[in-house]
Amino acid sequence: MIRVYPLEEIFMEMKVITLPAFHIVGYSIEATVEEFESGLGKSHYHKLVERKDEIQYRKNDNVMLMQMYPINEDFNAKTDKFTHLLGYEVTSLENVPSEMISHEVPESQYVTYTHRGVESEIGDTYDYVYRQWVCENGHEPKDYDFEIWDERYQPESPNNEIDIYVALQ
Repeated sequence: MIRVYPLEEIFMEMKVITLPAFHIVGYSIEATVEEFESGLGKSHYHKLVERKDEIQYRKNDNVMLMQMYPINEDFNAKTDKFTHLLGYEVTSLENVPSEMISHEVPESQYVTYTHRGVESEIGDTYDYVYRQWVCENGHEPKDYDFEIWDERYQPESPNNEIDIYVALQ
C-alpha cells in the first residue's frame, strides 16, 4: 500500500537546518536496500542495542541509521550496495568497542522531515524528498542522509515516527 501525503502537509513540515559536526560509533554494513531490509539491518540493530553500554560517551539512547551513497549518477539504492551505519551519536571517539567503527560527520545543512507510519513505507518519503522537494527548492543533496530512531520508533505501527535528515550541498 502506498501512503499518499497531502503536499501542503509535507511542505509545511520540511525544514532546512544546519547541524554542527558530530560523531557516530556503531556497525558499518555494505548492502543494497533489499539486503539491509531482509534482516541484515534488524540483526545489527539488535546487536547494537545489546552492546550500547560498551559505547562510552554516548550522547543519548537514540539509534541513528546513516546511509552513505557512492557519488555516481547511475547509482540505484535498490540494486547497488552502499554503506549503512547503525550507531549512536557520541561526544568522543575514544575507546570504540571491538567490531564497531567510528565516523565523523561534518557540519552541514539538512532538509529534515518526520516520516509517520510503518517503516516499510519510508521509501515513499525518501522518494518525495529526493525526487521532488530537493529539485523544486533549488537544492542538491550530498552523498548521505540519516534517520533518528528515538522513543517514537515503532517500525510496525502506524504511530511510528522517524526523523529523516538529508544532507544538502
